[in-house]
Amino acid sequence: MTTPKTCLNYINGQWLPAKSGATLESRNPADWRQLVATFPRSEAVDVDAAVEAARNAYRQWRLVPAPARAGYIYRVAELLIQHKEELAQLMSREMGKAIAEARGDVQEGIDCALYYAGEGRRLFGQTTPSEMPNKFAMTVRMPIGVCALITPWNFPVAIPCWKALPALVCGNTIILKPAGDTPACASFLIQIFHDAGFPEGVVNLVHGFGSEVGKALTEHPDIDLVSFTGSSQTGAEIGSTCGRTHKRVCLELGGKNAQIVMDDADLELALEGAVWGAFGTTGQRCTATSRLLLHRDIKDKFTSMLVERTAKLRLGAGIDPNTNVGPLVNVAQLQRVSGYLEVAHFEKAKVLIGGKIANIGDLKYGFFFEPTILDNVTPDMRVAREEIFGPVVSLIEVNSFEEAIKILNDTPYGLSSSIYTGDVNRAFQAMRDIEAGITYINGPTIGAEVHLPFGGVKQTGNGHREAGTAALDVFSEWKSVYVDFSGRLQRAQIDNH
Repeated sequence: MTTPKTCLNYINGQWLPAKSGATLESRNPADWRQLVATFPRSEAVDVDAAVEAARNAYRQWRLVPAPARAGYIYRVAELLIQHKEELAQLMSREMGKAIAEARGDVQEGIDCALYYAGEGRRLFGQTTPSEMPNKFAMTVRMPIGVCALITPWNFPVAIPCWKALPALVCGNTIILKPAGDTPACASFLIQIFHDAGFPEGVVNLVHGFGSEVGKALTEHPDIDLVSFTGSSQTGAEIGSTCGRTHKRVCLELGGKNAQIVMDDADLELALEGAVWGAFGTTGQRCTATSRLLLHRDIKDKFTSMLVERTAKLRLGAGIDPNTNVGPLVNVAQLQRVSGYLEVAHFEKAKVLIGGKIANIGDLKYGFFFEPTILDNVTPDMRVAREEIFGPVVSLIEVNSFEEAIKILNDTPYGLSSSIYTGDVNRAFQAMRDIEAGITYINGPTIGAEVHLPFGGVKQTGNGHREAGTAALDVFSEWKSVYVDFSGRLQRAQIDNH
């Protein structure tokens, strides 16, 4: 498989341009002079064609036995393994991720495919006793229909796999709308689905702007479910539209995650977690560590350790194996992060290291921002409450475990969380009292695994979870089945008392 240079939509088993012929460009964020790919600027008419294909294919796909549907997904895993390095290299060039992390992104897709292929021989329901004699009761999972999958650029293989694979094994058909910053990765991934042999119309891809393609998908009357990962503001708009039109909707939104470091913590271990959590993927993760809540007894020492370690991080193109921190994905993201540093200065936070756009030497044609540590941050500051989505971490001093938990929870979000402590009692209290969908004990806020539910509370989402068996509850619905073999009318709640 060759890296696509001219990306197309994939509708009903065919690679097609936008009906208007309009195109957009994807450029390397480490060097914007390098064109990675062109891709269609699709519109509602292209969405209509994809929905029609998916709707027609659904009639037969839902009847394919789940173990047979899983066979296609196993083939996806095999092809991802075969093309792992090629896809990782493309990802690193297209969205800037360090190459080791890009390989991890593809590996997560592989793990996801293997996991959900296994679910094809499970998809368990329940059998349960009836309250009536000679009557059998059970529950089964049923597919929902045509699913629109709207995915971000920061995990351009893993997140589409998180959504597509459980949807497909449950018997749904899909339309993927990828981020405009990663069309080549999406096209490569859908080529893998094509090569895996999925029937025409089961898997579809439509490129374009969210305001055009995403909006058309969300509003389309023949879309049954929308699964969206992205900003809380956009998620609220999608949720509102789906509520009015009675669509199923799964939202995975923002985070403002904190790592607590207590006075009894292993500081070297906590340091490794803080650096990885704050600066991995250039801070462009919904699970990134954007707040460090440091106990007063270790704050000065830990801060010195953190500044020293951060100073050693190497900025550069993600494709360079010596790079620790790659570029931000685009100029808008660079301006966003830079703008938050202006906010930090206004709020009287202290910049210990970083804080500036990096544009010297090999970095001058990319969207690089220095890894940044902010001190003297208080919980009420915007930099402590709003998602920055860049390589910026805020230090907040706490006097006690109880204060740390209170500050951690004092945010509109509740995705991931972490505490470093040697006290098992504190660890279990944290697991109980932290308001988040994910809590790590003596580990960073990043590192979710595909067989566990992923998602958060409060404005982080709408209560659904991705990954694990929880994703099956998003992409299927329960049917209760009663089989009465008594040969007579039996009235539940009436004839049994």
